[in-house]
Amino acid sequence: MLPVLLFPQFDPVVISAGPIAIRWYALAYIAGLLAGLWIVRRMVQRRPAVALPDQVSDFLTWATLGVVLGGRLGYVIFYQPQRFIEHPLQILQIWSGGMSFHGGMLGVVIAVVLFCRRERINVLGFGDRIAVAAPLGLFLGRVANFINGELWGREAPDWLPWAMIFPGELSGDIPRHPSQLYQAGLEGLLLFAVMVTLGRQEAIRARFGFLTGAFLTGYGIARIIGEFFRQPDPFLGFLWAGATMGQLLSLPMALTGLWLMARARPIPVLDERGQPV
Repeated sequence: MLPVLLFPQFDPVVISAGPIAIRWYALAYIAGLLAGLWIVRRMVQRRPAVALPDQVSDFLTWATLGVVLGGRLGYVIFYQPQRFIEHPLQILQIWSGGMSFHGGMLGVVIAVVLFCRRERINVLGFGDRIAVAAPLGLFLGRVANFINGELWGREAPDWLPWAMIFPGELSGDIPRHPSQLYQAGLEGLLLFAVMVTLGRQEAIRARFGFLTGAFLTGYGIARIIGEFFRQPDPFLGFLWAGATMGQLLSLPMALTGLWLMARARPIPVLDERGQPV
């Protein structure tokens, strides 16, 4: 018999009091934003400094709006446009599920550009510091996907010891890859380790745009690999050349990242007296 694991039936609600309920997915967003705030506040002070810690705190509201609005609108546009054209009020029902990372990323990019223009901060320098923290939020989001029993993987081979049966009719009671955990490891922990290692080097921090490019390329590659184990959305299936929507959206993202890294040039690093180091 296939050595299969049954999905542990987690309660998607962490705490509830009457009509108010806090879900794991919402908690992952909150924890990711707060952890990112702490990391970016530390990063912006390292040479070459690009912003004040208080400015980073002010950006938290902008980032939250960018993630939520961009993530929801990205899902509407990229994944189910026809459904939301027919039922536009469902766009507001975020609690029912449906968020896109690529849309959330575009939302944060817009928020960074607008915020930096207002505060007169270097856009790429500020974006680099945010890029170091971003994989931590991705890790928490994928763990929340696993807890919710959603976005599970494709059918697993007979020899896979950690194949898992997920609940629901769509899963078909078939042992599958726990692809949420694969993606949590690739897009989250591994990419976070790479970004932290790069972010510790002053020479790389001084090349504004390099860390942003490294994140875009790293995430794009990790997502493309992870999608080979993830079951495509049933309303989309496989698209051009057998690729999934996640892979098609990640390819231009990775290429953009390579372009940013290639064009990144070091800025002059000055000491406390404003003299070149």
